[in-house]
This record gives sequence, C-alpha cells and structure tokens, in this order.
Amino acid sequence: MRIDDVRRVRFGSFVRPAEETGSGAPRVEEVLGYVASTPAGILLLDTGLGDAGVETDEWYRPVRIGIDEALASVGLRVEDIDVVVNCHLHFDHIGANPVFGGVPIHCQRVELDAAQAPDYTATDLVDFPRARYELLDGEAEIAPGVHVIPTPGHVDGHQSVVLECADGSVVLAGQAHDTASGWSSDLLAAQARSLGHDDPLPLPSPWMERLLRFDPRRVVFAHDSAVWVP
Repeated sequence: MRIDDVRRVRFGSFVRPAEETGSGAPRVEEVLGYVASTPAGILLLDTGLGDAGVETDEWYRPVRIGIDEALASVGLRVEDIDVVVNCHLHFDHIGANPVFGGVPIHCQRVELDAAQAPDYTATDLVDFPRARYELLDGEAEIAPGVHVIPTPGHVDGHQSVVLECADGSVVLAGQAHDTASGWSSDLLAAQARSLGHDDPLPLPSPWMERLLRFDPRRVVFAHDSAVWVP
C-alpha cells in the first residue's frame, strides 16, 4: 500500500448552524470517509450521514450520498469492505453501519458505552442485526501497520487511524480536528519549544506526540477536504 492508495469517499454535507461554529455564521461542512486496502483487508473509516430523525435534520439540513453511490465512486461495493473503523459514533459518521452486519467494526469501548445513553446518537445505527463490534480499550494495532489511536477531545471515545504505507504514514484523523488548520495549530503547539518559543505557550492535545512519532506524510479529516502535508 502506498499513500496515494488511500482514497476519499464523499458521503454528502450538512450546514453547521451559527450556534455551533463560533463565528456567528453557519458553515457548510463535508462528510468524508476514507478507504484503503490494508493488511486487515479493505478498510473503511466511517460510513456516512445517518438519519437521526426530523429534529436533527431540521437543525443540520444534511444532503446525503448513500453508501452504494459513495463506494461506487472509488470502484467498490459494500461487500468489498472487510473492516470498518468509526472515529466515533455520532450520526454523521455511522450512517451506513447497519449494512455492515457481520463485518468487524472497531470502536473504543468507552465510545460504545456512551452511545447507549439517550440523545448521544441514533441508536438504530449502533444497535442493529449482526452488529459485530471489536471493542478497543486504548491503542491497538489491528493488523501489521494498521494502528487505531485514541484521540479524545471532540468526544471521549474518539479515535484515529494511522496507516503505515511503503512511502510513509497517513493519519486518518476523523474529527480529532475539524479542519486541517486546526491540526496545524495543534502541531505548532507541540513544536513550540523546539522552535525556540518560551512560556506562556498553548498546550497541544495529549495524543499529538504519539501521532507525530509516525512522522505522517499526510493527514486527512472527516469534515475538511484540505489535506495536511509536512
């Protein structure tokens, strides 16, 4: 596997209301997944925008691309997917989970526990026939060179995937950061002292150092089509 073999899958978009953007204005955001042929098989990170009910649809105004169309855009079908990883279990990342009955879905145990609580997510996208969750309690290498790394922040059970490719590593960051610029800011916080800066300094995410040990050549995101490169 090479870096360019990691492909983006578009699942649609939604409008984040002004109350959530911090800018005073609404913002349109893409919903993106990623697929790659790995030693674990064909891996899919996230499965798209789910139906979380009328109230949620009125709040976020989603435009969905179904899983069949989304995968067809990269030459794949549902039955080609061998393993699913959800960065977390909010409705915009697990929309097609139920079509993957019997397929292993890697998830942090703390995240699945959170998803059982009322108003956390669309429960029918989590509990469905033949759901096969492979629960993780922290970091795991689920196949050679396929690492699942806890990246809490957006939610406590958030996780990202690192793929070690022949020409470098790729971080499938999910929603560890909303944007590539958010990653860049966090990276600079982690590097501030080595760049010669003195206190007071911002604190980087506690897991940033772990991801940087992989010396990523590319970082991709769930809600930003921009790609970070060093």
